Amino acid sequence: MFFSAISRRRFIGGLGLVAAGLLVPARFADPAVRRGSRALMGTRIGIVAEGMHPGETDHALAAAFGEMARLERLMSRYRGDSTVAALQRAAGRHAVAVAPEVMAVLLRARSVSAFSGGAFDITVGAYDDWRFEGGGGAAPAAEALRRQRALVDYRDVVLDGRQGTAYLRRPGMRLDLGGIAKLPILQAGLRILRHHGIANAMIDGGGDVLTLGRLQGRPWRVGIRDPLHPESLLGVLEMNDGVVASSGDYERFFERDGRRYHHILDPRTGYPSSGLRGVTLVSRDGADLNGLGAAMMVMGADAMPALAAGAGAPEALAVDAAGHLRLTAGFDLRDTPRFPKA
Repeated sequence: MFFSAISRRRFIGGLGLVAAGLLVPARFADPAVRRGSRALMGTRIGIVAEGMHPGETDHALAAAFGEMARLERLMSRYRGDSTVAALQRAAGRHAVAVAPEVMAVLLRARSVSAFSGGAFDITVGAYDDWRFEGGGGAAPAAEALRRQRALVDYRDVVLDGRQGTAYLRRPGMRLDLGGIAKLPILQAGLRILRHHGIANAMIDGGGDVLTLGRLQGRPWRVGIRDPLHPESLLGVLEMNDGVVASSGDYERFFERDGRRYHHILDPRTGYPSSGLRGVTLVSRDGADLNGLGAAMMVMGADAMPALAAGAGAPEALAVDAAGHLRLTAGFDLRDTPRFPKA
């Protein structure tokens, strides 16, 4: 694997950009192709599925949405009845029993934090004074970030896999699973579809896209957004079974005094990351990608090869702060590649 840098202007000039984010052929008049969407995890989750019997396919979609909603209730930082909220209430006092699905996410978070040197850290929830929606956004005072920084350290999340418990070592610690919980939740939805006999489906999770099989015999077509111009595409991937996961500074942000403040925070400072504008990762197995995009956003382009190599070597594309593309050898959008390769 190697990364190459490409002039963004030269690269985009030959693409003929399309103002769309996810490309699916317009075949929904076929009753075998069903679709649905729901607001979950702070975004709009969409499912397209092809089945033999429309009624059974609709039932499968409802079951998949139900499972994803159940997991969101466990892992949301905004719900008082979630496991995350229970952990925060017990911080510095006692351990809390957690469901296996939550434990799996916490263990993955610890792993990504360790091999990224803390560039990814779920305890960034302590930086809870940032506001990226409504009213133009709000940045915390430097003194507030300094105090909160003392509560940010993934090593203070104590996990006991045998007992099924987790413990936040210091009072006041808070978790934010936003960078690592969404993909497992989407994967759970895809497993439910498989369980109901669906062999061809796509789940679009607002930056993360999971594909299964094909749509009427043809690959799913997934558009890769340009983080500098999110209404446009850098290119299109044709997917069979695989996962595309994107992170960027264009999803939740505000601008002030010519500077963009976005929701991917550097755990070491409490301020938004500044190394990259966006990262897209592609793999057969989404477990390889989980949490990796946020770590790359913080660490920057130079760290991408080592991070990708340590995470199962997914294909990767990034747009750096200067607007240049950084690509792995197998990620050549100019040829609209298939992934997995035929």
